[in-house]
Amino acid sequence: MSDKPKGKYQDTVDEYVHSIAGEKKLACGYLKKAVRRFQKDLKNSDYEFRTDEADFVISIIEATFCHKQGERLDGTPLTGEPFILEPFHKFIVYNLLGFYKAGTNERRFKEAFIFIPRKNIKTTFAGALSFALGLLNRKSGAKVYIVAAAMKQALESFDFVKWNICNMGEEENFRIRDNNQEHSIYREFTDGGSIFIQALAASVDRQDSLNCNIAIADEIHAYKSPKQYNIIKEAMKAYTNKLMIGITTAGDNMNSFCYKRLQYCKKVLDGIIKDEQYFIFICEAEEDKNGNIDYTDPKTHEKANPAYGVSIRPEDILNDSLQAQNDPQQRKDFFAKSLNVFTAAIKAYFNMDEFRKSDLAYSWTINELAKLPVKWYGGSDLSKMHDLTATALVGLYEDILIIIPHCWFPIVAAHQKADEDGIPLFGWQDDGWLDMCNTPTVNHAEPVNWYIKMRTSGFKIKQIGHDRKFCREYFLLMKQKSFDIVDQPQYFYKKSEGFRYIEEKAKSGKLYYLHAEPFEYCVSNVSAIEKTDDMIMYEKVQPEQRIDVFDAAVFAVIRMLEDMSKTSRLSDWF
Repeated sequence: MSDKPKGKYQDTVDEYVHSIAGEKKLACGYLKKAVRRFQKDLKNSDYEFRTDEADFVISIIEATFCHKQGERLDGTPLTGEPFILEPFHKFIVYNLLGFYKAGTNERRFKEAFIFIPRKNIKTTFAGALSFALGLLNRKSGAKVYIVAAAMKQALESFDFVKWNICNMGEEENFRIRDNNQEHSIYREFTDGGSIFIQALAASVDRQDSLNCNIAIADEIHAYKSPKQYNIIKEAMKAYTNKLMIGITTAGDNMNSFCYKRLQYCKKVLDGIIKDEQYFIFICEAEEDKNGNIDYTDPKTHEKANPAYGVSIRPEDILNDSLQAQNDPQQRKDFFAKSLNVFTAAIKAYFNMDEFRKSDLAYSWTINELAKLPVKWYGGSDLSKMHDLTATALVGLYEDILIIIPHCWFPIVAAHQKADEDGIPLFGWQDDGWLDMCNTPTVNHAEPVNWYIKMRTSGFKIKQIGHDRKFCREYFLLMKQKSFDIVDQPQYFYKKSEGFRYIEEKAKSGKLYYLHAEPFEYCVSNVSAIEKTDDMIMYEKVQPEQRIDVFDAAVFAVIRMLEDMSKTSRLSDWF
């Protein structure tokens, strides 16, 4: 950038970049990676860096927008004061609008993921940005959607734009509709351009005919399915310089679209995945090597909050952290909202990080596992009617517990359940962990055929456990195919042993489940109650969730442990 005329706000952005890159300013690891990516991109001959459009957007916001409410740190009212963007805001805008494919007028970034905690000037920034981007793209007939899971959240940004238009005295020049039917702002300009801003709730059943070139998806942690995001993204296909911005705080559902998108974006910043059209800005508290967060440390607070000392009051967040320390019921919300760390559902029992860390330590393929000198044991959790059916094979190799899961779902109900309950059935199918049945209910011959296939491919299956309340047909088929099948009622004192065994292996880093997402999904949905003598009763956290794959693994582990005990007793007797 040094050999070109400086942009109006370039000094501010440069100072921000250098303060983080030079570690003069506290920042989390992924923010440092975003800064390094920016520095690297400036030297990339594939792109040209131009500041005029970024300067235009920032100038429009700072010259026309004012604060609607709030106070400075010293208590001075902010209402009516100019809305001056923070350096991290300007860094975001310079990234989004500054990079062009070399020799063209096509912007490099088409999508953005902005992940920052609450009260970091996020919603008002989204509103001001939507207005300024609309003005910038007015000659293309700018259509801007502000979308949130609930209309109330979308209206937070929309109302900020509307209030500022009225505060400018420009309401007569805009057509403003703000009623139960529509929330929109429209204006035509003398240069032939136009701007249309609309607030929408992310309802998937009535947004198939949308068309826009700019969209801000707010609080995507609350989106129930990827479709709520993707249906807006699909509305942009007619434009070259489109921009889809996802802006959110962490949530508590580690099976959500938002969490999976966060993991994808981290892989981009880590250099594992290449995605040149995706801008990523992540601020979160960091874990130490043992997975712990020092959540009462002011340095942790500052690293997680880009507006620390501006809209985030250091004394307040420190006090909140101490409350979270002394009152565990406050801790979950403090982690999610103030430190931007995804937490499992409040009743979830397992720490998924332990499971993932153990699993990632191993990399055997199915074919390699079939050749190991291992006795395999099966477990089946069969659905009553038209729901998820699951099986699992488990075996011990050098003290490592290996779990191979598989599941089935009737295709006629799959789309409905995937949307309503947020189960990523089609992703599991694509990855080979699930088969879709063409019948209205799961055909019990399918899990039987899976066991046959595994046995044929080399797995020495000694015994299979299941609860036969709803599966007499399956039981008879398994007997016909010469499997040693054992009835295993779902008594909690029986299942506790299998549950504890899987838990112990995960904690000791000796659990491998082939990175299977259905198993992770089900494990993260387990809620458990400790009973006397270390017994445990478990169920799913929410009614719409599933734990069938975990159940199948528990059945299989029980069969393995009981057979090992029987073999040990016989050996002792002889």
